[in-house]
Amino acid sequence: MQAKVRDCQGELYSFQPDFLCNETHPLFRLSQVIDWSQFDEAFGSLYAEGQGRPAKPARLLVGLHYLKHAFDLSDEEVIVRWVENPYWQYFCGEEYFCHEFPIDPSLMTKWRNRLKSAGLEKLLESTIVAGLKTKVLKRTSLQRLNVDTTVQEYPFGA
Repeated sequence: MQAKVRDCQGELYSFQPDFLCNETHPLFRLSQVIDWSQFDEAFGSLYAEGQGRPAKPARLLVGLHYLKHAFDLSDEEVIVRWVENPYWQYFCGEEYFCHEFPIDPSLMTKWRNRLKSAGLEKLLESTIVAGLKTKVLKRTSLQRLNVDTTVQEYPFGA
């Protein structure tokens, strides 16, 4: 199922985020590398046509989750910063610069729960593929996995 196309009839004085963006910005370039259609295919079965509100675009939700983890933000913080940033809006596939929150932050948690581990692995896979395409990541870096299992002691009585 595809997300509903936004009606741009009332967009007379709106402008596209890419008008504000520098094409050399890392998020602008990364948005060109990622195959966004793969997420529609992979996650389309999570939506039921005709039930509830219209679906939000997969690119928006994938993009918000990428930004959340890239900048180490909470669900609420990523939504607030998205409104302020044309690069983030362009990265998430927004056609026109928006001045309102794209979603309620609670939707991010609900969407992650729907994805389950297989969906989250798909997100990780696409991040790795994008890193290899942009040469930010080398294949040799994928041969060994380092896991930090350090645990900080919790002070008793605090």
